[in-house]
Amino acid sequence: MAEMVKIATRESFGNAIAEFADQYPDVVVLDADLAAATKTGIFKKAHPDRFIDCGIAECNMVGVAAGLAACGKIPFAASFAMFSAGRAFEQVRNSVGYPHLNVKIVGSHAGISVGEDGATHQCCEDIGLMRTIPGMVILNPADHYEMRAAVKAAIEYNGPVYLRLGRLAVESVNNNDDYTFEIGKGITLRDGSDITVIATGLLVGEAVKAADALKNEGISVRVIDMHTIKPIDREIILKAAKETGKIVTAEEHNVIGGLGDAVASVLSEECPTPLVKIGVNDEFGYSGPAVDLLKQFGLCASHIEEVVKKTLGK
Repeated sequence: MAEMVKIATRESFGNAIAEFADQYPDVVVLDADLAAATKTGIFKKAHPDRFIDCGIAECNMVGVAAGLAACGKIPFAASFAMFSAGRAFEQVRNSVGYPHLNVKIVGSHAGISVGEDGATHQCCEDIGLMRTIPGMVILNPADHYEMRAAVKAAIEYNGPVYLRLGRLAVESVNNNDDYTFEIGKGITLRDGSDITVIATGLLVGEAVKAADALKNEGISVRVIDMHTIKPIDREIILKAAKETGKIVTAEEHNVIGGLGDAVASVLSEECPTPLVKIGVNDEFGYSGPAVDLLKQFGLCASHIEEVVKKTLGK
């Protein structure tokens, strides 16, 4: 089994893209004057001739990335999620999505865990925005090992990808030797028969903690790591619905437009099942320490435990 590590997925991204660049010479990285925060500075140091700082001009950065992709390069355009997915949405839609170009949009510092940066930077809408763009693949890795695998998969996938990075350090949960990553295929981390928790990103580790704690109380919880939001793994969702009967989703994103809605869409169409969504309840965040904010918004293991018990009680 691989070593358990605790590291922010943004840092795992920076290390991975710098390392894989040796294997994939067409990879180039663009940043919007945030290389130290997004960790693309690691790539810049290793491959300065393949790094472009576009300044605080995310819309232009996406246009440049589109041009590079049209010339055969594999560009990763990185900034905070609020800017790469939010401010530059029109360019991502029209310059990348519409011509289906091989651009990887990187959204760092997503979600409430941006902490002290406050509501203006706590992007909890990025997944919803990217889901609306036809042909856009959305990856939200849970930990260090999954981020490395997702970066490699994004490089090898020919088409637009949105890759979500977190600011907060998280413990690895995908460090088992048989771990495999495939775009569009969720991973069952804990098997269970009473209820299923489908989580993504930072909430995957919290879901595992909750399941392990509930096991001691005689509650059998299945935990699914849904690292790909689009295309969603319909098969693993339907299997869980049929075998456990109840589903809870957990995400560091607005409950509108994210993982919960994607799962609900599958269930409503093919296997109506009781579903409860854990996430940011259609509200803006505020400034504060990241760990405290996550607890305040119920994005933690203890709240997942409460919701699971309440859902089973219904």
